[in-house]
Amino acid sequence: MSEQRLHALRGATSVDRNDAQCILDATTELMSAIMERNALSPENVVSCIFTATDDLDAEFPAVAARALGFEKVPLLCAREIPVPGALPRTIRVLIHYYADEGHESKHVYLREAASLREDLRAAQ
Repeated sequence: MSEQRLHALRGATSVDRNDAQCILDATTELMSAIMERNALSPENVVSCIFTATDDLDAEFPAVAARALGFEKVPLLCAREIPVPGALPRTIRVLIHYYADEGHESKHVYLREAASLREDLRAAQ
């Protein structure tokens, strides 16, 4: 069995409007894609930090993660810095998790948020 080490990865998605169900659906889609592409389960995850732009306040993105089995994982929601011209209605996540030494993190950017990391376009 190979040695495990701490890894981190990023992800982001956008939401059509400031609506609780839209936020939950987009976050569920994002977290599901991250977990699938990285072969992760909540048991491997140390913590998740979610940020949302100022125009999203109808629900906490962490609520969606809890529904996916992250009940025992420390989750934090925070505000994204309101930089002029930044992509609106965006949810971001930073996940810390344990995986094999040779694991390569696959960052996930969905919907309009894919434009945030054009350098990762092939991974989308």
